[in-house]
Amino acid sequence: MNGSSADSVLLRASGVTKRFPGVVANDNITLDVRRARVHCLLGENGAGKSTLADLFYGVHEPDEGVIELRGEPIHMVSPRDAIAAGIGMVRQHFELVTPMSVLENVVIGTRGEAKVDLRAARDRLRELCDLYGVEVDLDTPVGDLAVGQQQWVEILKALYLGCEVLILDEPTAVLTPEGIERLFATLRRMASEGLTIVLITHKLHEVMEISDDVTVLRRGRVVRTSLTSEVTMADLTRMMVGRDVDLAIDVAETPRGDLVLDVSGLDVATESGRGSLKQVSLRVHEREILGIAGVSGNGQDALFDVLVGMRSADSGRIVVDARDVAELSPAGRLDIGIASVPADRIHQGLMMDFRISENLILGRQRSERFGRRGWLNQKGIGEFADDSFAAFEIAAPSPAHVTRVLSGGNLQKIVMARELAGQPRLLVVHQPTRGLDIGATEYVRRRLVEERDRGAAILLISEDLDELLNLSSRIAVMFDGRIVGEVDRRDATIDRIGLWMAGVSDTPGEALA
Repeated sequence: MNGSSADSVLLRASGVTKRFPGVVANDNITLDVRRARVHCLLGENGAGKSTLADLFYGVHEPDEGVIELRGEPIHMVSPRDAIAAGIGMVRQHFELVTPMSVLENVVIGTRGEAKVDLRAARDRLRELCDLYGVEVDLDTPVGDLAVGQQQWVEILKALYLGCEVLILDEPTAVLTPEGIERLFATLRRMASEGLTIVLITHKLHEVMEISDDVTVLRRGRVVRTSLTSEVTMADLTRMMVGRDVDLAIDVAETPRGDLVLDVSGLDVATESGRGSLKQVSLRVHEREILGIAGVSGNGQDALFDVLVGMRSADSGRIVVDARDVAELSPAGRLDIGIASVPADRIHQGLMMDFRISENLILGRQRSERFGRRGWLNQKGIGEFADDSFAAFEIAAPSPAHVTRVLSGGNLQKIVMARELAGQPRLLVVHQPTRGLDIGATEYVRRRLVEERDRGAAILLISEDLDELLNLSSRIAVMFDGRIVGEVDRRDATIDRIGLWMAGVSDTPGEALA
């Protein structure tokens, strides 16, 4: 890499290989992480980013090669070894004990000591909070904090334990735009003060905004490490997928048609209160995509489940084409033209040990085309599967192949092929591109626009603001189980939506609904 020097390298992987059954996750990886800089690990899902981070953090041991810290080989068999060496990590799924307070969660990592001085720990944590502008009550149970605040608790814990290298795995996934801006400003400050940051991401604009250096991984190998200032987003895309990709889909304006979905006064209670729905009302028309934005955990899961019939509402109405569908089962809703793509395609969208052809007709196996008098029509299923393979470009040896072995992108294509086959009136889509590589993301977004142009009404629930701003006709924002704002795409800005996502009105002196 241009500009690197041996004396500035703090953390190094030399010829590192890590294998798991049936896959080489990291293949002969060599890279240098320089002191007091922000170094991004960029790659698609499955590229090996998180595995490499786990090697740096002692979660796994390399099968081959060496990890070096401060110029010396280091052998780590657990995260405790990494922490002792000065390496901290904030993982995608936080490792916090939710009934315990912020203070208790931080000092729990020091329980190897004979006695923890809680007063000194409290003073040190207050210093860190003041230094980095973290507003959190140290005595509050972590479970009562918003997910963005929980992330800061993880960062505070790593700093309290004296990390010299801080690894963050996809940290922006749980943040509002304002939260991302604040995090990045803090990371830059930390780096300027001598901390070394390793940031794992698949978002190109984040790399360009925050990093000094970037390493691109593809299929477990290093494609290139370079100064971020010496590459463009187009360069990084080509390195990630081997071709040019444009995720900004050309979405032409279309006149909306008749009202399809009319939701009014929807309430869903949960035991904890988190993820509930409170008087949710919304409308979606033909040839329209209504985007639903919001930080995870603000009612999006409940909204999806209620609309597709997986959960009952406590009150309110769901009307599709002037028909109240609240009492219809998921199968009954499918019969009248309500199709859905769940966020968790593996556990909610597919039977992973079924054949691809069987998953392609799941929910429709009793239809006249696929079943007769209790028997499956194998000819009809085979013809439909062949048509789906061609239309959705499913990459698999044959429809008879077991579903489990396919990539995330091909799994999503199977779900979409099945759900779009009946030309639904209403399509409810939840996180359709989460976990997909760039090529599959581009494909899925284009299919959604094509479905809109065909005449479908689409409700798109996504935590990807770029996706919503690109595809949606209108964007509604959920906060604490409510729709707190709605805006036409032409008038939407990240700042405005970000305020709503944080529960803040964009009109001074005016409270959110």
